[in-house]
Amino acid sequence: MRTTIAIESPRHHDIEALLGLSAEYAESLYPPESNFLLGVDELEQRGVTFYAARDETGRALGIAALVPSPGDTAELKRMFVHPEGRGRGLGAALLVRIEADAAARGIREVVLETGPLHAAALALYRRQGYREIAQFGQYIGEEFSVCFAKSL
Repeated sequence: MRTTIAIESPRHHDIEALLGLSAEYAESLYPPESNFLLGVDELEQRGVTFYAARDETGRALGIAALVPSPGDTAELKRMFVHPEGRGRGLGAALLVRIEADAAARGIREVVLETGPLHAAALALYRRQGYREIAQFGQYIGEEFSVCFAKSL
């Protein structure tokens, strides 16, 4: 399967559908107060870079956003792959592209938060060289937050 990864608007109709699926999935696993999902308006803020992975037909099957943080760090948010796209390496491909773009912009570290019930995500981040770190920012003290970082 040929995949393309590009910077896109989160307002595209098939991307909004993926954002909806992502929210439904997170809400099925965790209580509302433990979900830290950015909405479309937040994903359109200055400095946020939003990515979509599309298959050979142009269908969006994966998404992720890179949100700048103070200094030379950025946070990975809204990483999600459609169930029909899982097992095809889309998550890893998104990370490779995002990390390359981040490094080119002078970002030295990518941080992220996920949940302990996201087994596939936990495995992906570990395979891609992310290390578990102490909870940071709004995630401090959260029962359902696992945080990771990767130096670029």
